[in-house]
Amino acid sequence: MLNLLAETDPGEMLEGLKAIGAGLGYGLAAIGPGIGIGTVVGNAISAMARQPESAGMVRTTMFLGIAFTEALALIGFVVFILLLP
Repeated sequence: MLNLLAETDPGEMLEGLKAIGAGLGYGLAAIGPGIGIGTVVGNAISAMARQPESAGMVRTTMFLGIAFTEALALIGFVVFILLLP
């Protein structure tokens, strides 16, 4: 392992660590929206099961909530791509 590190240029190590950090950062940024989407869909299904006559309005609201929550994941993706030089 030390031989491999000794053979690399100083810039190569830094670039690799930046890529790993960006990947970990995006992974962490995707956890929140994933939990949010699960919560939104679960609550929407519960609402539809309790009052089936209002399923259309609940479904529309659910899709809006999913879209807004997914926007957070996309913002996290863009930020971490922009942080890579």
